[in-house]
Amino acid sequence: MREVGHVRWISGPVVKARLDVPLGLLEQVWVGAERLAGEVIASSRDEATVQVYEETTGLRPGEPLWSEGRPLVVELGPGLLGQTFDGIQRPLDRLLRDSSYGIERGATAEPLPRRSWPFEPRAEAGADLGSGALLGVVQETPLLEHRVLVPPDAGGRLLWITAAGDVDRDAPIARLQTPDGAAVRELTLVQRWPVRQPRPVRGRLDADRPLVTGQRVLDTFFPLAVGGAAALPGPFGAGKTVLQHSLAKGCDAQVIVYVGCGERGNEMAQVLAEFPALTDPASGRPLLERTILIANTSNMPVAAREASLFTGVAMAEYYRDMGYHVALMADSTSRWAEALREIAGRLEEMPAEEGYPAYLPSRLASFYERAGVVETLSGRTGSVTIIGAVSPPAGDVTEPVTQHTQRFTRALWSLSRDLASARHYPAIGWESSYSFYADAVAAWWEAEGGEGWTELRRAAAQVLEQDARLEQMVRLVGSEALPDRQRWVLEAARLVKEGYLRQNALHAVDAACPPRKQVALLKLFVRLYELGRDLIDNGVPLVRVRAAIDVGRLLRLKESVPNDDVSAIQAAQTELERALTGLHTVDRPRRGAGPHDAAEGPP
Repeated sequence: MREVGHVRWISGPVVKARLDVPLGLLEQVWVGAERLAGEVIASSRDEATVQVYEETTGLRPGEPLWSEGRPLVVELGPGLLGQTFDGIQRPLDRLLRDSSYGIERGATAEPLPRRSWPFEPRAEAGADLGSGALLGVVQETPLLEHRVLVPPDAGGRLLWITAAGDVDRDAPIARLQTPDGAAVRELTLVQRWPVRQPRPVRGRLDADRPLVTGQRVLDTFFPLAVGGAAALPGPFGAGKTVLQHSLAKGCDAQVIVYVGCGERGNEMAQVLAEFPALTDPASGRPLLERTILIANTSNMPVAAREASLFTGVAMAEYYRDMGYHVALMADSTSRWAEALREIAGRLEEMPAEEGYPAYLPSRLASFYERAGVVETLSGRTGSVTIIGAVSPPAGDVTEPVTQHTQRFTRALWSLSRDLASARHYPAIGWESSYSFYADAVAAWWEAEGGEGWTELRRAAAQVLEQDARLEQMVRLVGSEALPDRQRWVLEAARLVKEGYLRQNALHAVDAACPPRKQVALLKLFVRLYELGRDLIDNGVPLVRVRAAIDVGRLLRLKESVPNDDVSAIQAAQTELERALTGLHTVDRPRRGAGPHDAAEGPP
């Protein structure tokens, strides 16, 4: 580390320094006697503008500026899983352990634990290895095998590789001779990578498999493909954070990266307290064994929010390159955009919409475009799926962050204040949400979830659309004034909402619903609507159709039927069809009989 200049101007997290030597854009620096972490965001021959990732109170002009001559990087290697970092990858648990109160300014700690790992080589000396080739494996946690790869910027003939056994994180594990034979490079278990630079891949693949979230309203009506990007906007109190937690626990990604960006400190503290206690449904092991947490709360330095999203996605890409499917949850990108706005204001940049900087869309794009299904440098298939929560002020989805986010995502999961007020969770508004991935993942659902998924989805959506059109009429004249056919639409839509779309995130069975159970439940409610509609069209009064249905039992199926056994749902459908078909036989109008006669008969 070298001294490169002195501080001359300070405005909150923005510092200007007079330089003795030029600095590169996005170069990482340390500011002042306490060596506060920062990053160069503007540079000329003799002056640099730095955004500081820590509180600058007490910093004085004239204090020194240091640099290592490299950009902001993350350390990547065994030991990432199960840890909690701040926005610039400082391990919060170790910082707190070494501090008397809170996190002291200028505090540093190595991101990865200094320990040895059981390394098993998977390459042989003399082999020619390209970038991303497999060197060996480390069992990082009981849930995940960590694949040690040749870094993206390396490759050549493998001269030596260590034998199987415990290896210290900084000890050499292999030596590569460069292709031109001019140099030999030693490799360790640890890599370093610039957070703002996407890791290279061999190519991008089509996103044609769904990320199964376990949330019926999402998987059925607004599916997200593995490697896709979704926006989750909603007003305060609509359930964004709870839904993000449910997705992290219930989705079928192999690695979870959860970024708490600018959220309230007590809310993030609850996340940090709850996550270690969560159990992975697939294995029964602690969920934290395949999770990385990044916490940068609203009471922490604002500038670090700007880096936290890129820190998270860099870690996600690292596990993607091993051939894993990674889901990144960002909560929320609105707070991240507010950090951009504050820094831009202190730099006296020309504001655009609502005071946000003109480069807001390009920064959002640079984050969301790092989602995707890829063929890695070693030929494996991996993916990063991004779900970004948005917190529009007063729930106004026309504000810039929400509008620009929709340009770069193909799924919108819009949370409804009315549904949340009615205690309908998840409060996904089926009228304002959409997904452009449905056609791409339909073949998977037909094969894995059950044949007929596409048609069932269409039929259920039509019931909800008819219900939405009738609601205005009901407000004016009341439901009793409607004919039986329209009243049955209202009744069937209520059953779909209560028995299918509503889901209890705290219920042991209903918290996450697997694909086959989803399709079986959906088929039950669609079939119920069709049978009732046909009966009413044939003259059977609505009151008798209602009397033949055990509504309470149908609404309890989602919780009472185990997730791995849908036979009870199929049996309920068979009983329902038998009861309604019998009603049709008894109440079929006689030839020549009037409508009142058709309603007569045994109850």
